[in-house]
Amino acid sequence: MLDTITLGGGCFWCLEAVFQQVRGIQKVSSGYMGGHTLSPTYQQICQGDTGHAEVVQLQFDSAEVSLVEILDVFFAIHDPTTLNRQGHDVGTQYRSAIFASHTTQLEAVKSKLLELQREFVNPIVTELLLASTFWPAEMEHHNYYNNYPLQPYCRAVVAPKLQKLMTHFPNMTK
Repeated sequence: MLDTITLGGGCFWCLEAVFQQVRGIQKVSSGYMGGHTLSPTYQQICQGDTGHAEVVQLQFDSAEVSLVEILDVFFAIHDPTTLNRQGHDVGTQYRSAIFASHTTQLEAVKSKLLELQREFVNPIVTELLLASTFWPAEMEHHNYYNNYPLQPYCRAVVAPKLQKLMTHFPNMTK
């Protein structure tokens, strides 16, 4: 059965590259969610005043990969305790956020966040909301890592997250 969840955890290039490698993920789409601007552009998002986060929307087969497994990967590849920041990417557009597709999913994520908090010294600041309108990113932002693996950001930031996936979750990769 296919389900959808939308995640924000810094730059969407990082999340996209990682989740493209997770078995059971059928589709990964980079985009924007959680703000007030209609049809936002990357340039608007980068200014930080649209309210939107950079996100990836995942369509997954729950028979192949569970929501908990997806969340385990998500929390392993970004820091959910830093507000509006992931590494050198700073601003509300880089916040940690989970946009659940339905209330059952929302409750499952709440439980996971409570369980996960025990593993962190600092409070988890991940925003948890029901999904709103998903605005797809411009085409040049889709499949970014695969198109530009030697780009400096990809080498310095995205590649280590992929390595972490392969090292910590080898049984979950395609």
